[in-house]
Amino acid sequence: MDSSEVILGAEYTVRTLALQPDDEGEVIATLLSRKATVPAGRAVLYVHGFVDYFFQGHLADEWIKAGYDFYALDLRKYGRSLLPHQTPNYIESLQSYDEELDEAARIIKDEHGHDVLVVLGHSTGGLVTSLWAHRRRFDGIVDALVLNSPWFDLNKPFFQRTVGTAVVERLANYQPRRQVGVLGQRYGQSLHVTTGGAWDFNLAWKPLEGFPVLAGWLRAIRRGHAELAKGLDIRCPVLVCASTASAAETAPLETISSADIVLDVRHIADRSTRLGRLVTLARIDGGIHDLALSAEPARSRFFQEVFRWAGAYVPESAASNNQ
Repeated sequence: MDSSEVILGAEYTVRTLALQPDDEGEVIATLLSRKATVPAGRAVLYVHGFVDYFFQGHLADEWIKAGYDFYALDLRKYGRSLLPHQTPNYIESLQSYDEELDEAARIIKDEHGHDVLVVLGHSTGGLVTSLWAHRRRFDGIVDALVLNSPWFDLNKPFFQRTVGTAVVERLANYQPRRQVGVLGQRYGQSLHVTTGGAWDFNLAWKPLEGFPVLAGWLRAIRRGHAELAKGLDIRCPVLVCASTASAAETAPLETISSADIVLDVRHIADRSTRLGRLVTLARIDGGIHDLALSAEPARSRFFQEVFRWAGAYVPESAASNNQ
């Protein structure tokens, strides 16, 4: 048992999903689950962001209290799914994640008997799940989509978002694993207990300095951004949550502890209108990038908004959703 499982507790079940191998060899994903005290017909599936994995046990607590069985997916090459021979977090098409998302949904609905599935995506997971929900919009899989600071555009100046993207697109054709960027350390440092933060997580899976940004991976992200910018047709209700403010990574500590220093929240608000037919936007004053890790009272405000919205838009059962 690794340290992350100790942090989460023994009430979680961990299941390895065998996926189709790629050019690096064996590929797996990992599905964690935790049952509500009272048997629940509704479930939530959490999907993490870049340089991330599921460790937010308090997030599961909130959904359990609200009457949902909780599931979390460590995507291929992330967290518990990262194998020694793999390039961490690397992928060349976001559509490849459909394999583990489809399998997780099948297990939740077909094997475990849930008839309502809420999908909760954070940051890159918000982009991935939005595109997946769009592709599966006629399949009756996703009944509601909740997005926590979804990554809808590159938080860079206009020149880098345009000319820089064109350069990456070409470079990835020839050198897909060429490093084209790095993440700043300030966000990770603001979170982890060893550097003054409030949260404990596995630094091998979520290192403070991040993993290198590679050309093939960034091309996949930018292609996903471009598809979303053209407009999606997600048919289920969507809740998008974001902080009310962004800040530079170099801002004072009191500022970065109450703002999103990873993404431009204006991009999130603007692109939210392109997701589908029924989209709600909730802005969380004092929230950081992962709203579930915000300091109080922003963290509680985030959960209040989520469950207030869920009370209005998430059906009690598939039958009530079809009425």
